[in-house]
Amino acid sequence: MSAERKADVDAAFLREALDLARQGRGLVSPNPLVGAVVVREGRVTGRGFHTYAGLDHAEILALAQAGGEARGATLYLNLEPCAHQGRTPPCAEAVIAAGIARVVAVAEDPNPLVRGDGFRKLREGGVEVEMAPEFTAEAEKLNEAFFHFMRTRRPLVTLKTAITLDGKISAPDDNRGWITSERARAHVQQLRHDQDAILTGIGTVLADDPLLTDRSGLPRCRPLLRIVMDSQLRLALDSKMARSAAGDVVVVTTSASSPDRRKILEGRGIRVLVFDGPGGRADLRAVVNWLSAEKYLSLMIEAGSKVNWTALESGLVDRVFFYYGPKILGGLEALPLAGGIGRRRRSDAIRVHGITVHPIPPDEFAVEGYLDVHGDH
Repeated sequence: MSAERKADVDAAFLREALDLARQGRGLVSPNPLVGAVVVREGRVTGRGFHTYAGLDHAEILALAQAGGEARGATLYLNLEPCAHQGRTPPCAEAVIAAGIARVVAVAEDPNPLVRGDGFRKLREGGVEVEMAPEFTAEAEKLNEAFFHFMRTRRPLVTLKTAITLDGKISAPDDNRGWITSERARAHVQQLRHDQDAILTGIGTVLADDPLLTDRSGLPRCRPLLRIVMDSQLRLALDSKMARSAAGDVVVVTTSASSPDRRKILEGRGIRVLVFDGPGGRADLRAVVNWLSAEKYLSLMIEAGSKVNWTALESGLVDRVFFYYGPKILGGLEALPLAGGIGRRRRSDAIRVHGITVHPIPPDEFAVEGYLDVHGDH
């Protein structure tokens, strides 16, 4: 086989491994999305993708399906096989034991417990290892939250909002109706499905009474954790969030809030965390630190103007996702996406890079981008 033909074959099977990995969306956290394809003499003999509840990693599932035909075969992976004992034995050892002759992978595992050890063990075991760097950016984007968490030990924080073309998120008198279309809101549900946690402020809850659930209809391995910043514990017991709480609602308050009120909420299955922050408000940074300790890999903020600015100014936001509706509100009273004091000089503006525009036909679009400055993040 010519080198060019071999590269094309490898690319096709790596694409299949990446597509398999995507089937685990919402089902793997706090683990990464992994797909595996076993190929012998040009024929697929085993496939697998990881789900957290299923325990077995993608490689193990693919090898089991391939059986004896794994010997002498090529294994295609979007991520380095693990080399440490976790909930399951090391995959690298299983690959060697199965007799795989060659592994073609896309990315090194950023987990400090793995990082390069899986590939090293494979080579020591006589397995040929090849990398396909042309797929690395796609593979890292697929596991963006996992890579971010492993490198920073913090969840990937996304600030999402729906805004008018002139940057407004709410009107001063009447906010009935939607800024964006049903199609755009369906896109948001896909984005929510990829999150471990979602956060809003009590102002948004009192004004809109949202559920803040994952309504994509897709399965997930852990419920979307719903968080409300509520310094004075004003969350109503008959609110949709309180009534639907099933161990998946957290209220973050301050030591100035009523202890009796805390007990009432806790009696309804709502977890109450006391994190005192600046200005008598609940501390957003402490929330992110708590999520880190609990191994939540991603957090999406869907809040009002005040919380949005607090998140941006604190340097906690890694990514923005702004959904633009084809509308203009105008006026000085309609709220902008981020309130507060803001930056007083253009030269101090928060910079966004790596911009991607997601078209939402016929007249809408979403802007995704990454923030340069993360404070002491």
